[in-house]
Amino acid sequence: MIRFLNIQNLAVVDELELELQPGLTILTGETGAGKSIILGALGLLVGGRATSDLVRTGQARARVQATIEDDKGQELILRREVTAQGRSRGFIDDTLATASALKEIGRRFIDLHGQHDHQALLEPTNHLSLLDAYADVNKEAAAVGEAYRGWRGVRGRLEQLQRNNQERSDRIELLAFQHQEIENITPTVGEDNGLQDTRLRLMNSERLASLCTETYAALYERDDSILAELGQMWKQIDELVGLDREFGVYAEGRTAVESQLEDLAFFLRSYAAKIETSPDKLTAVEGRLAELEHLKRKYGPSLDEVVKHGKQVEEELAELRAGNERLEILLREEVEQRGIFERVAGRLSRRRQAAAPRLVEGLQRMLAGLAIPDAQLETRFDREAVGEGQWTERGVDAMEFFFSANPGEAVRPLSKVASGGELSRVMLSLKSLATTDRVGKTLVFDEVDAGIGGAVAERVGAMLRELSGEYQIICVTHLPQIAAYATSHHHVSKAVQNGRTVTRIEELADEARVAELARLMTGADSAGARAGAREMLEGKEKTKGESERRKAKEGG
Repeated sequence: MIRFLNIQNLAVVDELELELQPGLTILTGETGAGKSIILGALGLLVGGRATSDLVRTGQARARVQATIEDDKGQELILRREVTAQGRSRGFIDDTLATASALKEIGRRFIDLHGQHDHQALLEPTNHLSLLDAYADVNKEAAAVGEAYRGWRGVRGRLEQLQRNNQERSDRIELLAFQHQEIENITPTVGEDNGLQDTRLRLMNSERLASLCTETYAALYERDDSILAELGQMWKQIDELVGLDREFGVYAEGRTAVESQLEDLAFFLRSYAAKIETSPDKLTAVEGRLAELEHLKRKYGPSLDEVVKHGKQVEEELAELRAGNERLEILLREEVEQRGIFERVAGRLSRRRQAAAPRLVEGLQRMLAGLAIPDAQLETRFDREAVGEGQWTERGVDAMEFFFSANPGEAVRPLSKVASGGELSRVMLSLKSLATTDRVGKTLVFDEVDAGIGGAVAERVGAMLRELSGEYQIICVTHLPQIAAYATSHHHVSKAVQNGRTVTRIEELADEARVAELARLMTGADSAGARAGAREMLEGKEKTKGESERRKAKEGG
């Protein structure tokens, strides 16, 4: 509910502060005093259109700010500023917010009902929620929402999988080709290095054989071989050792040197014996290397990377091919979840259609008591228009109120044919029969008294007072029968100060309230009018007391 409202430089209002209480707050005042400006300020807070002509002449900007209290007692501050150039800024708890964000959060706490304000009844999408509240199917509606979300979740995954089906098929085809290409060659890490060594040997086999033979002969086979000459050298070193022991260290290495040279000689002989001179094998090695190079160019740069890529391709192929199994699973699950949704949505739809005639009957009775005696109302369901693509968390129904206030006139969509006053009374009746609003929300009614008076006005006032037990009600009225039901009565007036028109608001109590009711009753403040006003107030208080005693007795 709204706890505090501050308006600055809006139209003829220079500055206005209004502290609001729970219950029924009535605003009265002469036509043009500024009551509509207060309601317009509330409209700005819930995202209404902001224009430069809203700013008071000579001022740079207009500002509207409200302190909102939620059902947990926590406060929230909404603010809207409009510059003289027509630019607008919204704030939520002093944090800059878009108009849409302000609208979204503002509508949670404030609901405006009047000819020039946003009205829930002008949006057919709200009609179904009102019917649900009347039919008391919140539990069924919650089950439908849960079933819908379950179905759409599976459907979303299925559609994503189906959208990617062609892409997946193309990917499988590409990976299968790559896998087959690598599998046909079956490379191993380091294979290319070994093949390059083999190719080098095969290409130089004759030179290798010649070098090995010549080196072996020089080391071991010739009469003047190195090993034969070493024998004479070691004799000379032995003699040097006898002359100087410093040569001893070299003499000790004799065995190692001879052993290494002999090993080299025997290796050369063995290697030369194994040398192949095979053009066919060279061709095969070069062909294999060419295959490996081809793979490295496509999937490399190294053969190690090629082998890794082959393993990754194999794993991804397995996952993608398993996707076909996942598709079949999701297809079965989607059919199952859709069936669950259709069953619970069908039950909800039947409950709605059964409740709709009762709601219409109740509304027509209430409207008859609110000076629309010939009201005709219909609730029209259009199941054919709501195909699968339009199913929502609310089910499979599309419902709209159709209305006619005049005998002989065909019913038409309520949002298109009802006047502001009629809409206010229809909404007031709906709020009395059923509501989707949270307890404590601020409901603002303007022109609810259009075209009524007498006993009808009494009934409207009583209905507003009854609603104010659950909601904070703000109502603009010109009728004393309604104003007398107020729990808080404010008078809006305008005056000229320093050559400028200003709007003021004053909370009325005791004699001031009696005087205002007298003015509303007769247009003048006379002793007789005041007596009638006091009698009216006393009657409302007596009625209120009896109502409270009756409720207490029923509760006991």
